[in-house]
Amino acid sequence: MNPRLIDAAEALQKLRTFSAVIDVRSPSEFALDHMPGAQSWPVLDDVERAEVGTLYVQVDPFVANKRGAALISRNIARHLDVHAADLPKTWAPLVYCWRGGNRSGALAHVLARIGFSVVLVQGGYRALRRALRADLEQLPARLQFQVLCGRTGCGKSRLLRALRDAGAQVLDLEALARHRGSVLGLEPGDKQPSQKLFETLLWEQLHGFDPQRPVFVEAESKKIGALHLPDSLMTTMRQAPCIAVELDTTMRVQFLLRDYAALSADAALLQQRLDTLRALRGAETVERWQQMIQAGALATFTAEILEQHYDPSYARSMTNNFRQFAHAPRLRLTGIDDASFSQAAQQVLELSRATDANLAQAQTVAISG
Repeated sequence: MNPRLIDAAEALQKLRTFSAVIDVRSPSEFALDHMPGAQSWPVLDDVERAEVGTLYVQVDPFVANKRGAALISRNIARHLDVHAADLPKTWAPLVYCWRGGNRSGALAHVLARIGFSVVLVQGGYRALRRALRADLEQLPARLQFQVLCGRTGCGKSRLLRALRDAGAQVLDLEALARHRGSVLGLEPGDKQPSQKLFETLLWEQLHGFDPQRPVFVEAESKKIGALHLPDSLMTTMRQAPCIAVELDTTMRVQFLLRDYAALSADAALLQQRLDTLRALRGAETVERWQQMIQAGALATFTAEILEQHYDPSYARSMTNNFRQFAHAPRLRLTGIDDASFSQAAQQVLELSRATDANLAQAQTVAISG
């Protein structure tokens, strides 16, 4: 039995039908990006891959191939012992490497000779990546987005979680990007995924949504931290119906101090983050904010940065970029506890159900918390 070859576009659409998706690239390649649900079975680790590549360039391709074959054989044997010992004959994996060549072909051949029904991706990861990006450009237009707008600190991300808990379809872009979308948005010690992995995670989310039901998403700019949102997604979001979430500034300050507790506890890091605003807000303003932080006046600092930095930027962005924002219904929160967000989620769902008839009519919904 030989492996069956499959086109990358077809493989991408059928990912969930395979018993497993096996990525045989090195651990560093896998960490940078991999197909949704893929398992890492490297047939060469990073050091071995570098060794074989050096031999190929500096010595002789024959010597490199011979050394590579020995390493790959040993690694495949280890994978069979560790991963395949208890697999049934009906196990049917999809296998890919960087270009669909030697590395994936070696593992696929051995698995097929054992008797497994193995599918090998033509063109490997590179072809899968091209197919994924092409599909990612088309997916947003097939979905019904409803955009939660609101000033910084009004709890939009928390409201998205409440909507998910209520059974709604939610696209949490900041969670996927591991960043809260502002100069203060990266959690201390955290790291954003690569652009490629972010797009793969985004594709997986979009691909799993029901096009007949609304998808709730927070209004975002084109970048979340260092990551770029696809143009097709931004275009679709900016044309979608909006719901404006409102919260009193005093409670916004309370919410932010609680939500950014880890960053607030590290005065030096918080001051360092503010340095990036010097060109935009002026050295004098930034230095005043840093002195507030040093003095422990976090509530005063938070209120000022909201009023002087975040709120003006929000007003310009919404007016200039989100077509239906001017007619968005307003949902006013009067609390920041779990019960308030749960009630708000129910109100959002009611507004969503009324979208076809009267979403363009402005209204204010009061939520008691």
